[in-house]
Amino acid sequence: MPLHRLRFSFRSNMNLANPSEIAGETILETIHLTYPLTDDIIAALAKRQILAIGQFDGLHLGHASVIESAVRLAGEEGLPSAVMTFHPHPKEVMKKGDYEGYLTPPAEKERILRGMGVDYLYIVEFNDAFSRVSPHNFVSGMLVPLQIHTAVVGFDFRFGYRGEGYAGMLRQLSEDSMDVNIVPPFLIEGEKVSSSDIRKALQEGNIRQVDRWLGRPYAIKGTVMHGEKRGRKLGFPTANLQLEEAYVLPAKGVYAVRVSYGGTVLSGVMNVGVKPTFHENETRPSFEVHLFDFNGQLYGESLLVEVVDFIREERKFSGIDELVAQIAKDAETAKQLLSSED
Repeated sequence: MPLHRLRFSFRSNMNLANPSEIAGETILETIHLTYPLTDDIIAALAKRQILAIGQFDGLHLGHASVIESAVRLAGEEGLPSAVMTFHPHPKEVMKKGDYEGYLTPPAEKERILRGMGVDYLYIVEFNDAFSRVSPHNFVSGMLVPLQIHTAVVGFDFRFGYRGEGYAGMLRQLSEDSMDVNIVPPFLIEGEKVSSSDIRKALQEGNIRQVDRWLGRPYAIKGTVMHGEKRGRKLGFPTANLQLEEAYVLPAKGVYAVRVSYGGTVLSGVMNVGVKPTFHENETRPSFEVHLFDFNGQLYGESLLVEVVDFIREERKFSGIDELVAQIAKDAETAKQLLSSED
């Protein structure tokens, strides 16, 4: 018997028919599902709703156009809006393609969707068994039971075993029980925004292009751990981050960043790399953030780091003095870049 999980992130006495009004705030409810849905899950979740479906890794401007269409339509129809995504990433499960981590892990997706007015986030467990579900069974066993009023998808949406299902099949496979809204490609200067291009640009250090396609700065989240404490000795104390998720990593180098901590946003500079001045054979990159005008204690704290701009590639220095001089220069460059962004 397959495992079924249903986890609600809200209080048990909440009215499912009206999730958006608690203390005047929009609340995103995250619900984890496995296929096929059981009767008790269907009874708890089935309601007329507008559903945007997709992997949505990155939640870039193209994805946003799909989700915003769903939210807008939900408002017009007076129905809840929902997003359905899949985790782990299909490329990770199928061991194929260029999968090298997430642009937006689940927690980051939740954070962004919370600001988009979405009522429900369905995260469907993607495993080997689910990868073999036919397009017909996905629609009849997952979408129809949830009583989807309208499915909103991108023009290139594929689903089911080997991606055999396409957007135009959704209504037919539901036996006309749901409408389908197909959103055209989102273009910037005639070029389609895609997660694969964002990954490539990120790995090349083309941060301005990444942020342009995302519509926001690329962000990573990590916990501050004890490091080598070398930065403090050099006059530039750094927060050594242990990333909390398997992110797509930016190119090795130095970046201007903004850091959210304790309800405030701080400016800083981040080094991503193996510190070749001090290490010969290190391959695992570290993430060290120097915050401007900050002297507090950060060990054990979780920091959200927005990568604003690329400053330079990582390189090996001839000695400590040259390194310190370059760090000071990098800090000034970062301050100028961040100031120009304000």
